[in-house]
Amino acid sequence: MVRMNCIEAIRDALDLSMARDANVLLIGEGVPDPKAIFGTTSGLRERYGDQRVFDMPLAENGMTGICIGAALTGMRPVMVHQRIDFALLAMDQIVNNAAKWHYLFAGQQSVPLVLRLIVGRGWGQGPQHSQSLQALFAHIPGLKVVMPAFPADAKGMLCAAIRDDNPVIFIEHRWIHPLQDDVPSGYFETPLTGAVVRRAGKDISIAAFSYMVIEALAAADALTKLGIEAEVIDMRCVNVLDIDTVVDSVTRSGRLLVADTGHITFGVGAEVIAAVVERVLTHLREPPARIAAPMIPCPTTPALADAYYPDARTIAEQALKQCAIKIDATVESVLASLQRTGPLDVPNPDYRGPF
Repeated sequence: MVRMNCIEAIRDALDLSMARDANVLLIGEGVPDPKAIFGTTSGLRERYGDQRVFDMPLAENGMTGICIGAALTGMRPVMVHQRIDFALLAMDQIVNNAAKWHYLFAGQQSVPLVLRLIVGRGWGQGPQHSQSLQALFAHIPGLKVVMPAFPADAKGMLCAAIRDDNPVIFIEHRWIHPLQDDVPSGYFETPLTGAVVRRAGKDISIAAFSYMVIEALAAADALTKLGIEAEVIDMRCVNVLDIDTVVDSVTRSGRLLVADTGHITFGVGAEVIAAVVERVLTHLREPPARIAAPMIPCPTTPALADAYYPDARTIAEQALKQCAIKIDATVESVLASLQRTGPLDVPNPDYRGPF
């Protein structure tokens, strides 16, 4: 095991994958730039050359088509977008070609393409550079969509995505980049299916996606002081969803919250709740609840952004409501401990931004 953050874990996955397979290519706007996509691609061009690690022009749809063609000929491209928003310029290629090719040709051809899409929240990124669009991609048959929250999963799932014979949308929230954890050394793959229970609990189940796992764990720590044991489930995969793990938890707790980084309406939280209700409605003691961003574009100004994003306190307050606990002075003192100091749109002092 090696102590590393998500930036180092992603770079390690790319390095090991390229060393194992000469067909792996790395392409994207800023990949060979000195800032190296937040440091995740640093040193790779020097190691593998400009024929395998290279920049691309501002022609997202055309370049995605080129990457699909390369994948069809046996290459394994990893295409990086510093903002998930930029992938919207390539939706025709992603949706109508990459996702459908395997199906159109009766499984005889596949597109082993990875799209690394980064959620750019924070530092005033605003409506066009901070969206979290996993529900949009998960709606498309033929696309696998994953959202790791911790370094070990970031490394193992990226290795698995590169080895997968079909297109994978690898969404990384940039607020996970500074997070540190023990990560297995060397090459390994984490299956692109299945959730994992990050914290056991019996009173309420919190299914969370991406960075909201971190907020959910902070909320669970605070709830413990109030006698509530919350089970936190890191969903990891958006398509395909691991509903079995959530159902198992809800069967024991009788309560469900789903915390997502995307918008609340037509989001993945609604899909999780619908699937759980279809299977174990009679086990629910309270109506399930969704926690996500409101149905308005993200504001640019920090003053509004601070109020825009749900956080650990939002989760804790909803959990208290589910458990029929009123907020009195004692409860408020615990909730107040979840309040961040400093700029609320910056995750921690180790974070470096804005680009």
